[in-house]
Amino acid sequence: MSGSSRLLDTQGSAASIAPEFLVSPDMLDAVSPSGDRGGMVLGSGLQGEPLTISALRPAPTRIVLVGGLYLARQVALRAMAVGAWVVVATGRPAAWQVLQKAAGEGPNGQPAPLVQIRRLSPVELPRPSEDGPLLVVHDGGPTPQELFPPRTPWQTTVYVLPYMHPQAGATANAADLVLLQRLPVGQAQLAARIWHLPPRMVQELTSLADDQIVALGRNLWKPLRLVTTPKEQQILGPVRRGD
Repeated sequence: MSGSSRLLDTQGSAASIAPEFLVSPDMLDAVSPSGDRGGMVLGSGLQGEPLTISALRPAPTRIVLVGGLYLARQVALRAMAVGAWVVVATGRPAAWQVLQKAAGEGPNGQPAPLVQIRRLSPVELPRPSEDGPLLVVHDGGPTPQELFPPRTPWQTTVYVLPYMHPQAGATANAADLVLLQRLPVGQAQLAARIWHLPPRMVQELTSLADDQIVALGRNLWKPLRLVTTPKEQQILGPVRRGD
């Protein structure tokens, strides 16, 4: 795994400052932004402390999500709220229409270009920048192809894996950060082989609640509870595991 624990921070634990973004009041109201870091609030720790994920940063970044659509769409929604362009490559576009609806319409009455839903084939991507970072969501099943590898600063590619598959090991090991929802025993054992997890961590993966995830990275094992606002629940529904 290529990442580090610096991708996940407790609020106020680091001195770096991320860029500011202009967002609509409605979108800002839909999330729980961090007060002193530019990262996205992902959840809360065991003591209730907010935990942020530095998903949009001046380095090519890979994130793997193992679980359902809820978590993937929540990450994308929060990226939108801090000013990111979001491109979703998926074989199930209807499942992602809620993001376009949340983004609203442009002056011409057409869907706002902040969110683009594409097929699972190579396309030209918007050019990311500090003022306009790019989040590419690759929702292509348990063994994704490398269609949109992050190659430039301020581009993050998120690979949505509905479950652990033996052929996903290369994608998983290349990730800077992995977010895991509860896994069945067999998949947890596969995760143990991929990331060399001890039995205690394997057991923890099989017993997570529906609103819990584990953030995994180099020198990082952080269980946390997802934080979902009432406005997010209106857009995405209740917190759940699976599709």
